[in-house]
Amino acid sequence: MILFGPPGAGKGTHGPKIEDKLGIPQLSTGDMLRAAVAEGTEIGKKAKGLMAAGKLVGDDIVIGIIKDRIQQSDCDTGFILDGFPRTLPQAKAVDALLAESGECVNSVMSLEVPDAVLEERICGRWSVSTLFCPASSGSTLSGPRGAQDPQEERALVPRQVRAAEVDGRRRADEGQHEGRRDGRGPDAAAGRHR
Repeated sequence: MILFGPPGAGKGTHGPKIEDKLGIPQLSTGDMLRAAVAEGTEIGKKAKGLMAAGKLVGDDIVIGIIKDRIQQSDCDTGFILDGFPRTLPQAKAVDALLAESGECVNSVMSLEVPDAVLEERICGRWSVSTLFCPASSGSTLSGPRGAQDPQEERALVPRQVRAAEVDGRRRADEGQHEGRRDGRGPDAAAGRHR
């Protein structure tokens, strides 16, 4: 299965629910990438070098990480890809990967959310600051847990995302996804079908 949707559509919220219901793992490419780097795999080392240099991790590396991950036993009966593929060339690469073992995508879910809701969700996200610096007494910002993470004793601050950037990224993603909404079977990969 594959989950499509722009940032803020709810893939991270609904994915675990689907995962529990179907008994198959949700595979976030970001999580897999961080795990490969932490484990020091060959692909992880390549990704770490690119990230350290401030470069984007290429599709070939992401496909390699997916290939390694789906060989684990918890993926024997299927998996949910979240966050990849995002473009038609990526989808074709994942299709080719699955075809190597005679498999293909068996379902795709596209989460569609109104633009105003996406903007509110993205611009309203909070993250943990690396330095503890409580909001000034005149601040009107209030985030989860009173703008402080009590476990880490670090401030929670709004993510620095401009609405125009969010909208531009979302529209770019939408344009790249259009080719996969044409109903032509597995042109993106994410599940096991035997």
